[in-house]
Amino acid sequence: MAVKIKLKRLGKIRSPHYRIVVADSRTRRDGRAIEEIGLYHPVQNPSRIEVNSERAQYWLSVGAQPTEPVLAILKVTGDWQKFKGLPAPAPMLVAEPKDKRAAFEEFTKALEANEAKGEAITPKAKKSEKKDEAADAAESAESTEA
Repeated sequence: MAVKIKLKRLGKIRSPHYRIVVADSRTRRDGRAIEEIGLYHPVQNPSRIEVNSERAQYWLSVGAQPTEPVLAILKVTGDWQKFKGLPAPAPMLVAEPKDKRAAFEEFTKALEANEAKGEAITPKAKKSEKKDEAADAAESAESTEA
């Protein structure tokens, strides 16, 4: 029996979250799993990754093959490097929350510094002028034909 470590999708249509599961390779994506070994929530900022390292190491040692997305997650958490005997990756950086008010104030200051007149570069032609130009073009086309 081939065993895979794969993602099991849960959640609503546009808010997915996944469980990292160990399952038979023949089962469907969201089907029955042998064991759940972690969580992955990509929509959260920063994304939430939790892996039971001990269980992941066990399943890798007995021959379970991770899918590509799970392999990427295991590389981020350092479990893959631990399994292969490679040096550990750099620690994950947690994004600091941005101060939206300060960013908005900087943006408005930049707009005020580069303030333009707000006028159109090319003057707009009035509708009546466009009709006159079209009529003149039609008359000149008729005179060249005759």
